[in-house]
Amino acid sequence: MPRHDEIEFWFSIGSTYTYLTVSRLHQVAAARGVRFRWRPFSVRAIMQEMNNVPFATKPIKLDYMWRDVERRASLYGLPIRVPAPYPLKEFDLANRVAVLGQAEGWCADYVRAAYRRWFVEGKEAGSEPNLSESLAEIGQVPSRVIPLARSDAIGQAYATATEEARRLKIFGAPTFVTRGEVFWGDDRLDDAVAWHAHGKLSPVT
Repeated sequence: MPRHDEIEFWFSIGSTYTYLTVSRLHQVAAARGVRFRWRPFSVRAIMQEMNNVPFATKPIKLDYMWRDVERRASLYGLPIRVPAPYPLKEFDLANRVAVLGQAEGWCADYVRAAYRRWFVEGKEAGSEPNLSESLAEIGQVPSRVIPLARSDAIGQAYATATEEARRLKIFGAPTFVTRGEVFWGDDRLDDAVAWHAHGKLSPVT
């Protein structure tokens, strides 16, 4: 169950808009005095169950999405080079590594590194060289991490997290959960922070 002293940040590496969140969440946390719990899960599994294919087969919507992410990255002062490789070929591996990182305490650093290489350098997350480079950058040994990420134990943890997301009625990423409320989308981050603090929406201060 979500803890009362933090906002749950549900994400899947592979979500394009999640780049905007992971790249600034540490700054938001410091500025607003709030804690976030990073919760990797398989948004792809949930979306497939809903027969929801948002961009891959819709070129006009895909073009809009890339331009929208680019505009919002500029708003936040984030570097970006789009279009980035999409969809990810190794979606599940990228997220299994995040699940392991959550258990060991280096999830956020890995996710930020992986997204930066994906959205700035054009190196696909979950695949090489992004995977090994991102792990090495944060002091993790790829030859240890990658086999563990492929293990049955991490697979079960990944499935359990995804099932918890289903129970919370999460259907997309990024999603924020606080005080029993669900806020979907990077552009709802300020709403989630306000609700966490006051139990209602309020202007950003």
